[in-house]
Amino acid sequence: EVQLVESGGGLVQAGGSLRLSCAAAGSTLEPYVIGWFRQAPGKGRQGVSAISVHNGVTYYADSVKGRFTISSDTAKNTVSLQMNSLKPDDTAVYYCAAELWDAVEHPLRESNFASWGQGTQVTVSS
Repeated sequence: EVQLVESGGGLVQAGGSLRLSCAAAGSTLEPYVIGWFRQAPGKGRQGVSAISVHNGVTYYADSVKGRFTISSDTAKNTVSLQMNSLKPDDTAVYYCAAELWDAVEHPLRESNFASWGQGTQVTVSS
Protein backbone atom coordinates (compact mmCIF):
# COMPACT_ATOMS: atom_id res chain seq x y z
CA GLU A 1 0.00 0.00 0.00
CA VAL A 2 1.28 3.44 -0.87
CA GLN A 3 1.81 6.00 1.91
CA LEU A 4 1.45 9.68 1.10
CA VAL A 5 2.85 12.80 2.79
CA GLU A 6 1.87 16.32 1.75
CA SER A 7 4.04 19.39 2.21
CA GLY A 8 4.25 22.98 1.04
CA GLY A 9 1.22 24.54 2.63
CA GLY A 10 1.31 27.90 4.36
CA LEU A 11 -0.03 31.43 4.55
CA VAL A 12 0.01 33.58 1.42
CA GLN A 13 -1.64 36.81 0.30
CA ALA A 14 -4.28 36.83 -2.40
CA GLY A 15 -2.63 36.74 -5.81
CA GLY A 16 0.35 34.80 -4.50
CA SER A 17 1.58 31.29 -5.22
CA LEU A 18 2.29 28.08 -3.37
CA ARG A 19 3.60 24.71 -4.49
CA LEU A 20 2.30 21.61 -2.75
CA SER A 21 4.10 18.28 -2.93
CA CYS A 22 2.83 14.77 -2.36
CA ALA A 23 5.62 12.33 -1.61
CA ALA A 24 4.94 8.62 -1.87
CA ALA A 25 6.53 5.70 -0.04
CA GLY A 26 5.97 1.99 -0.25
CA SER A 27 5.28 1.93 -3.98
CA THR A 28 6.19 3.60 -7.22
CA LEU A 29 3.54 6.06 -8.39
CA GLU A 30 3.54 4.80 -11.97
CA PRO A 31 0.36 2.69 -11.75
CA TYR A 32 -1.59 5.28 -9.77
CA VAL A 33 -3.90 8.21 -10.28
CA ILE A 34 -2.94 10.89 -7.77
CA GLY A 35 -5.62 13.37 -6.81
CA TRP A 36 -5.52 16.61 -4.87
CA PHE A 37 -8.57 17.41 -2.78
CA ARG A 38 -9.36 20.24 -0.40
CA GLN A 39 -11.68 20.76 2.51
CA ALA A 40 -12.62 24.20 3.77
CA PRO A 41 -14.11 24.67 7.25
CA GLY A 42 -17.72 23.53 7.35
CA LYS A 43 -17.62 22.17 3.80
CA GLY A 44 -17.23 18.81 2.15
CA ARG A 45 -14.08 17.57 0.48
CA GLN A 46 -13.72 18.89 -3.07
CA GLY A 47 -11.69 17.43 -5.93
CA VAL A 48 -9.18 19.99 -7.21
CA SER A 49 -6.92 18.20 -9.66
CA ALA A 50 -5.65 14.75 -10.56
CA ILE A 51 -3.02 13.13 -12.73
CA SER A 52 -2.75 9.66 -14.18
CA VAL A 53 0.96 9.16 -13.62
CA HIS A 54 1.57 6.47 -16.23
CA ASN A 55 0.28 8.56 -19.17
CA GLY A 56 0.32 12.12 -17.81
CA VAL A 57 -3.38 12.84 -18.36
CA THR A 58 -4.51 15.62 -16.04
CA TYR A 59 -7.85 16.75 -14.64
CA TYR A 60 -8.90 20.05 -13.07
CA ALA A 61 -11.92 21.42 -11.30
CA ASP A 62 -13.41 24.42 -13.11
CA SER A 63 -12.62 26.63 -10.12
CA VAL A 64 -8.86 26.14 -10.52
CA LYS A 65 -8.41 25.77 -14.30
CA GLY A 66 -5.78 28.17 -15.59
CA ARG A 67 -4.43 28.82 -12.07
CA PHE A 68 -3.30 25.39 -10.80
CA THR A 69 -0.97 22.95 -12.53
CA ILE A 70 -0.44 19.35 -11.48
CA SER A 71 2.70 17.44 -12.42
CA SER A 72 4.53 14.26 -11.51
CA ASP A 73 8.20 13.46 -11.03
CA THR A 74 8.65 9.71 -11.21
CA ALA A 75 12.34 9.93 -10.33
CA LYS A 76 11.43 11.57 -7.01
CA ASN A 77 8.17 9.63 -6.69
CA THR A 78 6.26 12.84 -6.06
CA VAL A 79 3.32 14.74 -7.46
CA SER A 80 3.20 18.52 -7.20
CA LEU A 81 0.43 21.07 -7.39
CA GLN A 82 1.56 24.54 -8.44
CA MET A 83 -1.04 27.05 -7.30
CA ASN A 84 -0.93 30.56 -8.77
CA SER A 85 -3.23 33.57 -8.48
CA LEU A 86 -4.51 32.27 -5.18
CA LYS A 87 -7.79 33.56 -3.81
CA PRO A 88 -9.22 33.57 -0.28
CA ASP A 89 -11.71 30.92 -1.47
CA ASP A 90 -8.75 28.57 -1.99
CA THR A 91 -8.23 28.45 1.78
CA ALA A 92 -8.57 24.83 2.91
CA VAL A 93 -6.74 21.76 4.06
CA TYR A 94 -5.30 20.12 0.96
CA TYR A 95 -4.99 16.34 0.73
CA CYS A 96 -3.41 14.09 -1.83
CA ALA A 97 -4.84 10.67 -2.53
CA ALA A 98 -3.86 7.64 -4.58
CA GLU A 99 -5.66 4.87 -6.35
CA LEU A 100 -4.61 2.40 -9.03
CA TRP A 101 -5.46 3.89 -12.41
CA ASP A 102 -7.73 1.08 -13.56
CA ALA A 103 -9.87 1.46 -10.44
CA VAL A 104 -10.59 5.15 -10.97
CA GLU A 105 -13.71 6.14 -12.89
CA HIS A 106 -14.01 9.73 -11.66
CA PRO A 107 -10.60 11.26 -10.87
CA LEU A 108 -12.04 14.23 -8.95
CA ARG A 109 -14.37 12.19 -6.77
CA GLU A 110 -13.01 11.30 -3.33
CA SER A 111 -14.88 7.99 -3.19
CA ASN A 112 -12.59 6.71 -5.95
CA PHE A 113 -9.47 6.93 -3.77
CA ALA A 114 -8.38 4.56 -1.01
CA SER A 115 -5.03 5.97 0.18
CA TRP A 116 -4.83 9.45 1.69
CA GLY A 117 -2.25 11.73 3.19
CA GLN A 118 -2.86 13.68 6.37
CA GLY A 119 -3.24 17.05 4.68
CA THR A 120 -1.52 20.42 4.61
CA GLN A 121 -3.12 23.77 5.44
CA VAL A 122 -3.31 26.49 2.82
CA THR A 123 -4.49 29.90 3.98
CA VAL A 124 -4.96 32.79 1.56
CA SER A 125 -5.45 36.21 3.13
CA SER A 126 -7.30 39.02 1.40
